[in-house]
Amino acid sequence: MKKQMFIQTIDDVEAEGKLHEIYESDRKSMGYVPNHAKVFSLRPDVLETWRAFQGSIRKNLRLRTYELVTFAAASALKCRYCLLAHGTILIKNGFNIEQLRSILINFHEAGLETKEVAMMEFAQKIIRNANEMTQNDVDLIRAVGFEDIEILDITLTATMRSFASKTFDSLGAAPDEVYSELEQQLSDLLPT
Repeated sequence: MKKQMFIQTIDDVEAEGKLHEIYESDRKSMGYVPNHAKVFSLRPDVLETWRAFQGSIRKNLRLRTYELVTFAAASALKCRYCLLAHGTILIKNGFNIEQLRSILINFHEAGLETKEVAMMEFAQKIIRNANEMTQNDVDLIRAVGFEDIEILDITLTATMRSFASKTFDSLGAAPDEVYSELEQQLSDLLPT
């Protein structure tokens, strides 16, 4: 049985105006309308703004960097939907299921570069305890080779994921059906 969101959303066939355009664009690019779009269906202007914001951050980072930071943040947030969505992107871009499982178990021992581990630690601290961030945290990530603009982009990626994950989870947006195979492969490591 398909899980219903906790609020009323606008279905594909009822969408009009800007929402209809967004749904059609998603259908053309992805082949379906994702639940993350439906959760914003009552406010398509917010969906458009969120996607533009996300795109403006993502374009400044390597895909691998953006996705590992996003995956680390989603893990700290315990967002099943985001872990599956961004895990799928990692798999499509050179990772295999064993590597993804290793990252979920302990990314410190998953064969990632030192710089990648540092940025993932940084992202998770932002999610768990942003109020405890200090100059030392920034100095540590700077010491492994990140410049201040990259540190800002990593921070924006993590905090933007917090907005998205908390929105999806608090309103009951379930992972899309296209993630079901990955969900089965990672089920023992995913948050409930």
